[in-house]
Amino acid sequence: MNAFYNQQGVGDVLLVQLTIDKPEKIHTEQFGDVTLIKNEKQEIAGFNLFQASHYVDLKDQQPVEVTETFVTAVQNALEKNGISYTLEVDLSPKFVIGYVESKEKHPNADKLNVCQVAVGDETLQIVCGAPNVEAGQKVVVAKVGAVMPSGMVIRDAELRGVPSSGMICSAKELALPEAPTEKGILVLPEDAQTGTPFEMKV
Repeated sequence: MNAFYNQQGVGDVLLVQLTIDKPEKIHTEQFGDVTLIKNEKQEIAGFNLFQASHYVDLKDQQPVEVTETFVTAVQNALEKNGISYTLEVDLSPKFVIGYVESKEKHPNADKLNVCQVAVGDETLQIVCGAPNVEAGQKVVVAKVGAVMPSGMVIRDAELRGVPSSGMICSAKELALPEAPTEKGILVLPEDAQTGTPFEMKV
């Protein structure tokens, strides 16, 4: 689940995305303050919750943090509007500390590298174009499903024929204060613990 709220720009509406892939065709159904968005298979891909601040504690101009408390509040909002649908949400951290186990040149692109990055209980293959990425580094990984500060959602991708799952992030992409202007990923201290959440303090 990804959620977006911008009262000043959109109004008191919570936009909830349940699937990463965008439906080719959508169908909407209205239930009180909720507009369900269904894909071509009539599966719920997301929904808009109007008068959202009446149901959920939200702060304008700040990213929506999907927590157990937030999910419970949204679930209650659906039920209050007559919708029998159980939210199944992955609450695992989407920004984690990774360890670059290996780096190889991309077979089809001179400026890209194919990295194997350990993120705790799994190793991800990530295609990275940063000039400073090297094996042995501790880095910040945005896993599939992460929402970047820019609003971009990280998806599984294929870059020049090579699958890539996630993104190795720069300080600028993470919107960290005093991020350097030159291109390059954020390299963390060696004692950073692989697989633990990366806390973005802006």
